[in-house]
Amino acid sequence: MGHAGMAATVVRYLRSVGAPTTAAAPSPATAPPRPALRAVREDERAPLDPAEFRSVLGHFASGVTIITAPGEPGPAGFACQSFASLSLDPPLVTFMVARTSATWPRIARAGVFCVNVLGAGQGGLCRGFAVSGGDKFAGVPYGTAPVTGSPRLADVPAWIDCTVQAVHTGGDHLIVVGRVEALGTDPAAAENGPLLFHRGTFGHFRP
Repeated sequence: MGHAGMAATVVRYLRSVGAPTTAAAPSPATAPPRPALRAVREDERAPLDPAEFRSVLGHFASGVTIITAPGEPGPAGFACQSFASLSLDPPLVTFMVARTSATWPRIARAGVFCVNVLGAGQGGLCRGFAVSGGDKFAGVPYGTAPVTGSPRLADVPAWIDCTVQAVHTGGDHLIVVGRVEALGTDPAAAENGPLLFHRGTFGHFRP
């Protein structure tokens, strides 16, 4: 008797004794109850003092940039320490901005921006763009970035012309991702090295 005949004999026997010839479908598993969603209580928050947080993270030295964008009645811009390259393919950069920033909504409306990388000796320029309100561009020479038309400040070592790719929330800040459309350097301005920020003060790079 071949395999087919044996199988047929087994099935006839099972039917004769009233046994099931097919496996019963398993009963669906009961999902565990979903936990109740609630806000984080004060006693569950990380025991971090804001002043200590800033002091410790201030030990991380960084470069300094000014983010600019075109707009009406005039261009917008602010000093930004939290800038970084993000991706090579596609070419992306990122910067962080406080959700309370009065300048960010103007940049968001423009949908484009230019990252102006500051050089040593441009601490005064940075301070001018770090204040809130007023005409930050008064007396500041600038041209236009080639793709977006965002202000490209004069005499900066490097600039990156971008369109806004995405915006994510990150606590009390926004994480802005920009796609690089054009970029360039000023070799003469770059000879002086970058403007650095460390523990609340400006400095410069020395090999």
